[in-house]
Amino acid sequence: MTNEDMQKFGQSNMDMAVTSFGVWTKGAQAIAAEVVDYSKKSAESSAAAWEKLMSAKSLEKALEVQSQYLRSSYEDFVAEATKLGELYVDLAKQAYKPFEATLAKASAMK
Repeated sequence: MTNEDMQKFGQSNMDMAVTSFGVWTKGAQAIAAEVVDYSKKSAESSAAAWEKLMSAKSLEKALEVQSQYLRSSYEDFVAEATKLGELYVDLAKQAYKPFEATLAKASAMK
């Protein structure tokens, strides 16, 4: 390998690392924004349920409010967990893309 080949190889690796880092940064920001949004919605939902619970005129109504809150909280959590899982999978796929060609070449050389 010539000096020029080594420089190209080094530059190529640096470009891949920078691209991958940019993808990780963007993905982490999207995940953080999603978590913050979910946390805000969850707190608002909890406050609304608490208000309904405090205004319940009977034990039956209080149990109904609590049951509805627990059901919706569980459904929201499952939906959020699914969404976050998809974001993580997409992040991993996007971060891997810059390295695909290099890894394919390395595998072919074996």
